[in-house]
Amino acid sequence: MAHIEDFQNTTSLSASRAIAGQLRVLVVDDSKLQRRIVSLNLKKWGFTVIEAASGVEALNICKSQDIDLVISDWIMPEMDGLEFCCEFRKLERDRYGYFILLTSKNETNDVAQGLDIGADDFLSKPVNSAELKARIRAGTRVLDMEQKMIDQNETVASALQELQTVYGELKKDLVEASKLQHSLIPTRHHRLPKGEVSLLFQSSSHVGGDLVGFFSFSEDHLGIYSIDVSGHGISSALLTARLAGYLSPHNKEQNLAFERFENGEFFLREPADMAEHLNLMMVEEMETELYFTLAYADVNLRDGSVSMVQAGHPHPVLFNAKDGVKFIGDGGPPIGLMPDLEFETFEFQMKAGDRLFLYSDGVTECQNTKGELLDEDGLDRFLQANATSDGPELISDLVWELTSFAEQRPFDDDVSGILFDFHPEGKKP
Repeated sequence: MAHIEDFQNTTSLSASRAIAGQLRVLVVDDSKLQRRIVSLNLKKWGFTVIEAASGVEALNICKSQDIDLVISDWIMPEMDGLEFCCEFRKLERDRYGYFILLTSKNETNDVAQGLDIGADDFLSKPVNSAELKARIRAGTRVLDMEQKMIDQNETVASALQELQTVYGELKKDLVEASKLQHSLIPTRHHRLPKGEVSLLFQSSSHVGGDLVGFFSFSEDHLGIYSIDVSGHGISSALLTARLAGYLSPHNKEQNLAFERFENGEFFLREPADMAEHLNLMMVEEMETELYFTLAYADVNLRDGSVSMVQAGHPHPVLFNAKDGVKFIGDGGPPIGLMPDLEFETFEFQMKAGDRLFLYSDGVTECQNTKGELLDEDGLDRFLQANATSDGPELISDLVWELTSFAEQRPFDDDVSGILFDFHPEGKKP
């Protein structure tokens, strides 16, 4: 039925014989003369014509052959046109069949009954050649539109199947990527000679742009960090994987927190110097529009002194059950936006029992259904209320608090954090 509109627009049906010949027309009438009159016109116009002398014979033909268009007399013995039309509509067909009733009836009720049964059009007897041509053109327009819809649906179905296949492969890859990203996060709780580290990591999708971790290459110093890469998804996750290598807990040569002397010895960089090296590497070596925020602390485990840099990251929190909660740091620019950014190292003192919490903005920017944010005030209240909880319990309760605040909705952003409990005597005070 392709290009049927060419057939519709011609002034002579015979000029489109090849096109019309794609349609199979069944002519049903108990009068041989009437069948011949209609059939001769149809054949002249190029249609493939099949004849039937009764409704029963016509129905059997329709069960065994693909018929596109039916022209059937109304009044016939054994099975009239209405009964045949009704049975025709019950057949299981791959596509629509257009049905024209031949009738001498012109009462409105009769026409309504025919339409209700399933007829598409009517043609008065005796058949006029010009009127027959017009009815056929109307039918071919309907069949052509149906064919176009079938072709479009097949195209859509094929595209959908292809998308489902691609999505299935992508989902499988994302699951594996999620496993790999979670492997970058150390065990969620670590007991150290002079403290404890508890970690929180929960991405808002399969993979995320947050990273938390720590490293310790001597008994005297512990490095802890929290990173939040801009954006979401695979590109952000790939950058976090690369940054995890630059802050490796296993290899000083890879870890940018350390610089190597000519004699092969390593010394620990100042936090601001490390941030500058990361910024230079992002701008000069990585061709990406991404950037990230960072909070990194170098904790001296002998005396509790802390050197720290805050690069666009949320304010770190220093707290304990006695002294309450204190947000520290002055901000600073994110890393990777432009060259020659300046970062500052600031210092503070921890004492036995103090806790340092670094976290991503997914915590304070957790949103409820009213659009309200948890904010620093909400985090302050939570930490004061849970200041005596041990590390793993506090982290677990924080996730519950955020989930409750978000009213059980999935988080809009990745949620991560790292909590350090300082116990210089090797045990909780």
